[in-house]
Amino acid sequence: MPAITDPDVIYAGQQITVPGAQRDQTPPPGGESDHQDRVPPPAQTPDNGQASGSGQAPAPSSPGPSGSPSAEQPSQERSPSATAPAAPQPRTSAPSVPAQTPDPAATSPGSGDSAAPTRADGPLNLRIVLGAGALLAAAITGALALRRTLQRRRRKPGETIAIADETSPAEAQLAAAAEPAGATRLDVALRTMAHQAARQEDGAGVPGVQAARIGARTVHVLPEDLSHKPPAPFVPGKDGWWVLDADAVLLDEDAARDVPAPCPALVTIGNMETGDLVLLNLARTSALLLDGNPVHITEVCTSLALELAMSPWAGDVEVVTIGFGEDLPQLLPTTRIAHMRQPTHALRDLTERLLEAHQLPDTAHQPHLLLCASVLEADTAFAFADVLDKAGDVPVTLVAPASTAAPHFPDAEILNASLSTPQTLDSVGRAVTVQRLEHAAYLQITAALRVAAQPAHAAEGAWEEVPDEATGVDRSEHEEQSAAPGPLTVSGDAVVQDTKAGSEVFPALLAAATDPASLPLLPAAAPTAQPQEEDSPGTDIPAARTAPFPGLVAPSPAPGEDKPDIEQTTSAASTTAETGAAAGTARDLHAPEIRVLGPIEVTGVAGAGHGPRLAELAALLFFRPGRSSETLCADMDPARPWSLSTLNARMQGLRRSLGNDPDGHPYVPRRKTGNDPYRLSPAVRCDWTRFLQLVERALPSGPAGLPDLERALSLVRGKPFGGTPLPWAEPYQQEMTTRIVDVAHTVATYRTAPGPHRDLSAARQAVATGLDVDSTAELLYRDWCRLEHAAGNRQGLHTAITRVQQVNRELDCSPETETEQLIKELLNNAGSVTRKAL
Repeated sequence: MPAITDPDVIYAGQQITVPGAQRDQTPPPGGESDHQDRVPPPAQTPDNGQASGSGQAPAPSSPGPSGSPSAEQPSQERSPSATAPAAPQPRTSAPSVPAQTPDPAATSPGSGDSAAPTRADGPLNLRIVLGAGALLAAAITGALALRRTLQRRRRKPGETIAIADETSPAEAQLAAAAEPAGATRLDVALRTMAHQAARQEDGAGVPGVQAARIGARTVHVLPEDLSHKPPAPFVPGKDGWWVLDADAVLLDEDAARDVPAPCPALVTIGNMETGDLVLLNLARTSALLLDGNPVHITEVCTSLALELAMSPWAGDVEVVTIGFGEDLPQLLPTTRIAHMRQPTHALRDLTERLLEAHQLPDTAHQPHLLLCASVLEADTAFAFADVLDKAGDVPVTLVAPASTAAPHFPDAEILNASLSTPQTLDSVGRAVTVQRLEHAAYLQITAALRVAAQPAHAAEGAWEEVPDEATGVDRSEHEEQSAAPGPLTVSGDAVVQDTKAGSEVFPALLAAATDPASLPLLPAAAPTAQPQEEDSPGTDIPAARTAPFPGLVAPSPAPGEDKPDIEQTTSAASTTAETGAAAGTARDLHAPEIRVLGPIEVTGVAGAGHGPRLAELAALLFFRPGRSSETLCADMDPARPWSLSTLNARMQGLRRSLGNDPDGHPYVPRRKTGNDPYRLSPAVRCDWTRFLQLVERALPSGPAGLPDLERALSLVRGKPFGGTPLPWAEPYQQEMTTRIVDVAHTVATYRTAPGPHRDLSAARQAVATGLDVDSTAELLYRDWCRLEHAAGNRQGLHTAITRVQQVNRELDCSPETETEQLIKELLNNAGSVTRKAL
């Protein structure tokens, strides 16, 4: 064909290359093709309209939180926290998510970052969601997670924690955008720099850092002295910035935690057009002024407060909020924030802080940050300027509206909080878009924090039979046990072996003393045949080797089968009673099963190219039936919702993978009209329903129900829904976690108590299974301490104590009062018995 010479004359068969078209059509590297059509065509309109993205309500017209709910309220469906009756309700279980399932959001390209070889620690996916950057999103997500952890720890056995009906849209989107690895990478790099500087003989100390940048694959810091030679692990970069050496050897996270953070006041101020987050060291400036709409100023101050409250390096920072954030000190799990109603109150508190620093020089290095959303009166602004001028070496910073404060802080940098486009930040020499969390999102987050702060609900139904903790220590029992053969300590990398039990559980528990991570790796499969404890009844054998309860027939596992407990679950009849099942219809013994008590597994989808995503979709349909296409698309990826075409393609793939029932009806029914809901067949089964059936049948029977309780625990393969489930599954994961811990505690209590049911090996297995699901459950650590005390195993007792202390150190929490009292009592009793024996 002739070449094109006239753009108005084009013949059929000629080829035209449009610049940039191929790049735009290339799917994201390393991700699934679910993202190739994220933006739906206008013509595609599902049931109630296509998802539009964030869909957040606009910020209110006046600053400060209001009492009105957010524009986006979760739909009223069954609360997963509701106590299940003796007969499990339908649709109470969901499929589990594989621990290593790639999140489509995490594999999508970053903002403007060019493709590069992936480092060992992986590139970060830096996105701005609801006005929040990746570090602020991680801080908010971390605050909610820690609050819920404390909520679970502080409830009594059998009680139910308060759980929202659904995850709010703001929490879901922020969870999808959170990148805690970014904060960890910068934190470890700076602490490594401080560690190296402390070892230098010249005593130069840690160089001052004015700002930092976090990119998808790089970390930069801007020193105060541009002529300063960069210390390890940094090397020279462009424009005076230091860049983290890609080959630098950094401290591990545990070792870095022991090094004081050199820049505790670093906080995200905004993001560059390249997607890099820009952090400003507020301790290095006396004032930062904000111009613009009062609502936007409040949003900027709120973003700074939330991020500093949960930042891994800001433990020594005191943040004072003025004119906003009245509820933050009570809602957040840290104690870094104080609230002042009036600027004059904060001014008086500041003078007292400076006096304290003068009298207690050891506290003089701790930054004191004043975040003021209220307009300062001229006299108050002058007084602040005067006090800050006399602060000396105490790092004090004021963030306030510029309208009245600017004349009193002539050298302060001024940022326009209302601009949504880049503006120059002179102190770092970069243009940034200021970070400000949308007010509507803030309301949803604080609502979730309030729910997580509520006390637990009293136990109901069968869960009232969960036994309380044992009180006191039976010394005569311990003296009897101490005469039994003790543990044998093996040198080298071997772990302590219980020569009496001979199970696979006890060595794994004791190995936590030298390798704490080894405990959660304990499999929940049936132990091999072994001699039982002398006082253990012959009928109470491990659950995986016990016949199913009457009315169910399970096939024998094939020779060499690794997980007979899973096989029993898969092939057992009558495992669930699902909503919508026709009365009198025989249950399908070969129906697909959704397993969520561990990484998500769904029958028939593992071999599909989109297997992990199909499993997540099946779980969503099982737990949340009847949702519209718009809601499903947002649930599957809150930050970047699926398009309707992607949803339809995945539904077709799931339908083909699950197949048809014996009558030829698909397990994923087809929708006949656009108003028909998306759902699964009532015949589809779930291990969570099976778990509830076994437990609620067994609990009222007391110790006699141990076989069913242990069989229920054998269904647990790890954390429900895997390590990082999609946000919609968060309420279900919380409920499942508390119930599994309750059952593990019940088995451990019955198996540790003297009598015909005692079996310390089974008690250890139960504790290991529970800690695999919730490694922070102090209730189970107390059970572990009691069973090792009952066994006369002092080494095992010290191992349990060491592990619970390490967990609390990682959480930055004090142990529960019951734990401290029990440890003191057990150690004192063990010591007195030893002295008596001598």
